[in-house]
Amino acid sequence: MSTVLPLLEPQPHVRASQRRAHENHKLAKRLRHQVGRAIADFGMIEDGDKVMVCLSGGKDSYTMLDILLQLQQKAPVKFELVAVNLDQKQPDFPEHVLPRYLESIGVPYHIIEQDTYSVVTRVVPEGKTMCSLCSRLRRGALYTYAEQNGFTKIALGHHRDDLVATFFLNLFFHAKLAGMPPKLLSDDGKHVVIRPLAYVREDDIAAYAQAKEFPIIPCNLCGSQENLQRKQVKKMMDAWERETPGRIETIARALGDVRPSQLSDPKLFDFLALGRHGEAPLPDAHAWLAGEPHAQDES
Repeated sequence: MSTVLPLLEPQPHVRASQRRAHENHKLAKRLRHQVGRAIADFGMIEDGDKVMVCLSGGKDSYTMLDILLQLQQKAPVKFELVAVNLDQKQPDFPEHVLPRYLESIGVPYHIIEQDTYSVVTRVVPEGKTMCSLCSRLRRGALYTYAEQNGFTKIALGHHRDDLVATFFLNLFFHAKLAGMPPKLLSDDGKHVVIRPLAYVREDDIAAYAQAKEFPIIPCNLCGSQENLQRKQVKKMMDAWERETPGRIETIARALGDVRPSQLSDPKLFDFLALGRHGEAPLPDAHAWLAGEPHAQDES
């Protein structure tokens, strides 16, 4: 006679661990799908590309590199990935962190050493925001290295929320409808910049970085940079998302559905030709502004 023993219920901590593993697996799958779709939608990576993955040590660039490495294994094209970090010589920068991590995962990398920190602190008055000048110097150093080493694409870790925030920054502070495109040709025409995380939510990146335990380097080495316009916009976006979940996703989708005839830019849509009667002359702006009388009134 056999004895049937009751199945033992998993301990609570075991169930929690299994649940976390399942959620992390779903998150990784979602990120691969979103990054893969962005690459396909915008033609970000082609066969034979040599991609410079700009790695800052923050959650965004770590996640970008990690997902690109996963996609590289099954991608329909062959491409090369090289991680590049710019050591700007900020005080207390932990310069050992990135090399140690990249060597542990077997990724080819290069560290550019350029003391942009001293330049910024010398030029920018104390108490003023250093981000703008720092960004320009960083971009120049990365572009120069990319040109010297034959990189065909430069990958940056900006995500969906960055794209939306940049749109509002331009709207509120620069009076223009412009954003941060997923794919961009540099002003000199020499570099193609790609943003593979263009469809990815920042919250998902934060969760993924925590699950993967990336060795994050804090972004406060330059000192506190409070009251930035970008922080104002982020605060507004966070409030919107709390009050109406999904609003930022809706706005992000709207950036890909532009309808020039529903806006007010005569350079994008021919409003002058709209509704013209035959060969009627185009309106004379100077005459309208000057209030010149009609010919019939002069007779």
